[in-house]
Amino acid sequence: MPKNIYTAQATAKGGRAGHIISSDDRLDLPLSVPAEMGGDGGSGTNPEQLFAAGYAACFQGAMGVVGRRMKVDTEASEVTAQVGLQKAGLAFKLDVELRVKIPGLDRATAEEVVKAAHTVCPYSVATQGNVDVRLVVLD
Repeated sequence: MPKNIYTAQATAKGGRAGHIISSDDRLDLPLSVPAEMGGDGGSGTNPEQLFAAGYAACFQGAMGVVGRRMKVDTEASEVTAQVGLQKAGLAFKLDVELRVKIPGLDRATAEEVVKAAHTVCPYSVATQGNVDVRLVVLD
């Protein structure tokens, strides 16, 4: 089994209306259930927002790796992750759309970068075959 390069650890208490804290205290946030899900819509974050933030950052980093390999500049790129929660029978599932802007690249090259990043991003690899992920390249 390969050795981890890095391991993150966080603890949740109280479920979706509780609190999360990372082992190094850098992440220490209240959680709230969105009003759309029947909650109070409080000021805390939620698992979908955290997943969206992580996926967007990771994917943008993967585009940097791919960009260096392809010798194209992705420094000014932006990734917005939209993470939806859907009912799936008695369970729930995620739905993701990654909206990507790469200023300075023609559309064909930008699409090539995004497609390649989707094969190396750990979030993309983890969700493959489990989550509907749509890649949208914006002008």
